[in-house]
Amino acid sequence: MNDIKRRGKLVKKSDTVNELNFKDNKNGKHKPSIHKGLPLRVLSRGVVIASLLIVVYFTSKDELRTFARQNEVLSGKVQPLQCSPQYLKEINSYDGCVPKSCKRFVFDTVVSLTEVEGLLAIAKKGLKHGRSLGGASVIDLHSGAMSKGQAFINIYESHSMKNLFTEDDFNLYRSVKEKVKYTIANHFNVNADKIYLTHPTFISEMTSRNAVTKHDEYWHSHVDKETYPSFHYTSLVYLSDYNINFEGGRFVFIDEKYNTTIEPKKGRLSIFTSGHENLHFVEKVKSGVRYAMTIAFTCDKKQAIQDPSIDKYNIP
Repeated sequence: MNDIKRRGKLVKKSDTVNELNFKDNKNGKHKPSIHKGLPLRVLSRGVVIASLLIVVYFTSKDELRTFARQNEVLSGKVQPLQCSPQYLKEINSYDGCVPKSCKRFVFDTVVSLTEVEGLLAIAKKGLKHGRSLGGASVIDLHSGAMSKGQAFINIYESHSMKNLFTEDDFNLYRSVKEKVKYTIANHFNVNADKIYLTHPTFISEMTSRNAVTKHDEYWHSHVDKETYPSFHYTSLVYLSDYNINFEGGRFVFIDEKYNTTIEPKKGRLSIFTSGHENLHFVEKVKSGVRYAMTIAFTCDKKQAIQDPSIDKYNIP
């Protein structure tokens, strides 16, 4: 999970201009005088701040490029990238899992609308029993973690949710996961048997409600590999439409020369390497509800997880 601008810190102006003092002259008239004048450092800071504001204002529009628009149908749009040294250093130790190059892809032809509606129904069915007090809620079908209030509950240990999800629900998740897995293997030229589902894997719901806990603050820029160390390949399946079901909420890659955006669309699949080459954030949702599913893969078999299944229910 917000204006699309290159993120940077703007210096706050702390010095204030000395107030004008008024003194009586010999004729009884009031004449303004500036107390000791403005220090040079104050003037120079003012010039710097003004310059920064001007640069930000006039260049912010040029820093944005839309990689995938909501009204497009993309069969496989690609943007090649230079892998970050940290990512390559780690992934090179996993035979059969090293991409020929780091990239980001967008597909609108992998996941069907029928599958999207099924996944959306799973999310709503579960979140009806929970939801965060803030603007971001998640439901993780693997671990069972679901947002509720200011904390998380385990859907598989809740008596009120026992057998809420059916075998058909889990089969749908597995089917979509397999499609995503083989799409990643094919387009990154890696062995499908060498990439493994890893945690967390979840469906997110984002709204315009104010954040209550840090878990609601989805708009911060981050690198997936740092947030989730087991990630090597990240995928997002969008379950709602930008500017139809919600406003704001675009996915933004922070690149060196400009920011690159993806407008969510039902059934749209976005895949990318999880290293520093794909620093990103999500715009704040301004209105409506945004749904997406995160499925990630690792090259480290020790970090692999089993597919979610009905066997997760463990209430006696």
